[in-house]
Amino acid sequence: MKHGKRYREAAQLVDPATTYDIDEALDLVLKTATAKFDETIEVHLRMGVDSRHADQQVRGAVVLPHGTGRSARVLVFAKGPLADEAKAAGADYVGADEFVQKIEGEGWFDFDVVIASPDMMGVVGRLGRVLGPRGLMPNPKSGTVTQDVGKAVEEAKAGKIEYRLEKQNIIHTVIGKASFGPEKLRDNFAALMDAVIRSKPPGAKGQYIRRCTLASAMGPGVRTNHKVD
Repeated sequence: MKHGKRYREAAQLVDPATTYDIDEALDLVLKTATAKFDETIEVHLRMGVDSRHADQQVRGAVVLPHGTGRSARVLVFAKGPLADEAKAAGADYVGADEFVQKIEGEGWFDFDVVIASPDMMGVVGRLGRVLGPRGLMPNPKSGTVTQDVGKAVEEAKAGKIEYRLEKQNIIHTVIGKASFGPEKLRDNFAALMDAVIRSKPPGAKGQYIRRCTLASAMGPGVRTNHKVD
């Protein structure tokens, strides 16, 4: 893969053989975030588990202390009082079958988070093949299948992120924007790592987190120690 001049210059600041502590890593990531837009700061975790086994899955969600830097567009599948609750909490879209038809028939995906009350999962289940690959399928483990839809909407709007193990045994997620600065990013990183460690599955053996890499959206990866003092 060919990289542009800006990326190559940024990569020269980073030693790929070094595992930096979190403060050094964040400093380097912010120095290499030189795009003309406010770059998203990403976390990539190579896990010591096997995604092929049910007892080694890693999945969860966490509300970042300083949010993600963007307001999530929230779609809620609910009816009656729960629909009213979702609207009052600030959901962007609230409904039932009409949104299933819109997604299936029109390929509509103008939302970032999908929340559903338990009684609506029979309806939402029809969308598994299109929402699943996009990481949008509601799930009780991530708090997006819940009777308390109002709280779920508020958390999504406040900066709740989901993380889950992918087939390559890697977790990809975000901890904010470059404009946050090192202190806020450090807080968000610490909250994420605490949640991931708490999500350690019963079948995990040996080293749970094998490698942690930080990067800006357009910058090189910076290896870091995942432990935060």
